[in-house]
Parts: sequence; C-alpha cells; structure tokens
Amino acid sequence: MYLRILISGIIGFLIGLDRSSKQKPAGVKTYMYVSIACTLITLVSIYSVDKFSQPDMGTMMDPMRLAAQIVTGLGFLGAGVILKTGLHVKGLTSAAMILFAGGVGIGIGAGFYEIVFFAVFVSFILARFGNWLEKSKWLSEKDVED
Repeated sequence: MYLRILISGIIGFLIGLDRSSKQKPAGVKTYMYVSIACTLITLVSIYSVDKFSQPDMGTMMDPMRLAAQIVTGLGFLGAGVILKTGLHVKGLTSAAMILFAGGVGIGIGAGFYEIVFFAVFVSFILARFGNWLEKSKWLSEKDVED
C-alpha cells in the first residue's frame, strides 16, 4: 500500500511539473494531491471490504464504490479550473488532466501498475506530439484550447 501511494505521488508530481512548466492554473501540488488522494481512497475502499465485509452475516461491500465517487469529486474540482471570458474558454486541459491524475491514482491504488504506466507514457508522448502540431501551425489557432 505504501509503495502504491509513493508511485502515485511521483506520477502526479510529474504530471504537475508538465503543467507548471506551462504556467497553467493547476500545478505540481494539485496533481500530486489529486493522484495520492485517489490512491488512498481506492486503497481504503478495496481493503475495507476484507476488514468489514461479512458474507455469513449478509454484509457485502463493493470494493470500488468509493472509487466510483471519486469521479464526481474530480468533476467538481475540474470545473473550478475552467474559466470563460466571452467566447474564450481556458482551463479545459487542466480539468482533463485533473481527471487523468485521478485515474492514475485509482489505477495505482487498485494495483494496475502496467496499464497506468502505459497510459501515462502514451499521454505524454501524444501531448508532446500535440504541442509540436500546435507550434508547427498544422492546427489553426481556434483548434488550440490551452
């Protein structure tokens, strides 16, 4: 469990570094906290089943019920970083990355290391490619959100 918290914190930190380097509204600490919090909630959810569930007595628990509620909270948190000025919307990528950091936390908390590392790797590679496309003018200014 401790290793999962550590791995999640490191990945969340790296995601935050990427956003901080671009002067975006949510940075290193935000993504690290989201990732670790989601891992912690997922771990508590999974391991509380063993501790509190009693099949003989009719008390059953869903190990991912708390993790499912994380998504609602992340939506609320993500909405807080979206800013609208006239027709210009800013912060959508930051909100999406908060959701992504939450997914990282849930995945690490549930023990799905390989798929989480693969998702982070693919996301970083495609984000770099997207940045290159934006700078090379393959995408018009209106297609670029933040």
